Parts: sequence; C-alpha cells; structure tokens
Amino acid sequence: MRYLHTMVRVENIDKALHFYRDLFGLAEVRRIENEKGRFTLIFLAAPDDLEAAKRDKAPCVELTYNWDPESYTGGRNFGHLAYEVDDIYAFCRKLMDGGVTINRPPRDGHMAFVRSPEGISIEILQKGDSLAPAEPWSSMQNTGSW
Repeated sequence: MRYLHTMVRVENIDKALHFYRDLFGLAEVRRIENEKGRFTLIFLAAPDDLEAAKRDKAPCVELTYNWDPESYTGGRNFGHLAYEVDDIYAFCRKLMDGGVTINRPPRDGHMAFVRSPEGISIEILQKGDSLAPAEPWSSMQNTGSW
C-alpha cells in the first residue's frame, strides 16, 4: 500500500492557488480538467516531495474545484484520503471480511471508497492498469455516501 493524496474541495481556484502555491510554497505537479464531470483537479507537492510526486504521483494535496457552485459546510471541503493497492479486489475483500462496508465498490476494477470508523472517506485505487471487471464487485451497488 502507498499513500497518494489528500483531497480538499475549493470554491475559488485563484484564491486556493495563491494560498497553497504562492504563500504556502507547494508546487503544481499536474492538473486534470474533466468537462464531463465538470471539475478541475490540481495536484500540489511540497518542495522536498516534488521529484517523487512527479515520478510517482505522490505524495500530494489534491485541490478539487467543482465547476457548478456549491457551498461546503460540515467538513464537506475535506474530501478523502487516497491509497494505492496491488490488488483492489483482494484488498476490498479483506476489508469486507473485517466488517467494513464498501461504500463505492470497485466495479471498474480501479476505484473504491470506504469510510473510517470516524466517517473519513478513503479512496482505494488499483495500482497500474484497472483489473478486469469481476463479481461480486461488478453488480454491487453503492452503499451510503462516500
């Protein structure tokens, strides 16, 4: 398992970058504009982590800007922790066997979400290429919120 990023939702990209980049000193590693999902992701890394973040895509802070206006209250601006695993199906099975609810199953063989006992959302990503769709994951529905 490898730590990837922490996601924070932002309401204004310019203000967020002014804080995280210009004042705090983080550097932009990559940016993803997703027109279909109507969001922008900006990944930032600390100066001492910059080379590793460029090479390994971690460790980073992910700023998520949703194009449609939304006010974030009650901690909604903190998104999730993210970890990469060697086999997402085996990892999710281990969690389920331990009593953890898979809130967003890895139907695509790539991404799943669970929640910690405190309610923190945790994204689990398949290392490398997505695994082929497989049961019980392919037909499993979302449970709760993630």
